[in-house]
Amino acid sequence: FECIRTNSKRIQARKLFDYNIVLIGFMGTGKSTISDFLKNVFAMDVVEMDQIIAQRQGMSISDIFETYGEQYFRDLETNLLIEMQSRSNVVISCGGGTPMRECNVVEMKKNGRVVLLTAKPETILDRVKDNHDRPLIENNKTVPFIADLMEKRRAKYEAAADIIIETDGKNELEICEELVHRLRTMDEEK
Repeated sequence: FECIRTNSKRIQARKLFDYNIVLIGFMGTGKSTISDFLKNVFAMDVVEMDQIIAQRQGMSISDIFETYGEQYFRDLETNLLIEMQSRSNVVISCGGGTPMRECNVVEMKKNGRVVLLTAKPETILDRVKDNHDRPLIENNKTVPFIADLMEKRRAKYEAAADIIIETDGKNELEICEELVHRLRTMDEEK
């Protein structure tokens, strides 16, 4: 894994995946952290869906929800996923609710492998407690509330996932090594 950091290996790394890696999971499971790591180690482009949508709309996700409603925001997500099909070797970091829509999952799988990152509710609370741009839990930062919301989403998350990686107690390198190893194994089986 370390040798990937050398310049000659970086060029080869560009061709590591001929599809996109789509990261899904509840808020605070490490999607942005792992995206950044893959970007730095493998020179992959990263698309942070929430960030791009916020930039294009010129307002925060919370403001989009408040001004236009959740449906409008979900439509923006779907359109962005469709747009991403013309690209490859890109890490797409999805918002927590993106896989709840069947049509989004269909779009993700057209040109990507879907990786579900998971964590315990306690871990998630610890990671998001100081963040205020999470409209769904802003006034409910408790383990029971997070656990309940996670449980409501679990079946759809798992149905969408090609591979599932638990992030509790693992560092970025360990998570990324597992991710790459499991994707390559999956590619060899196809």
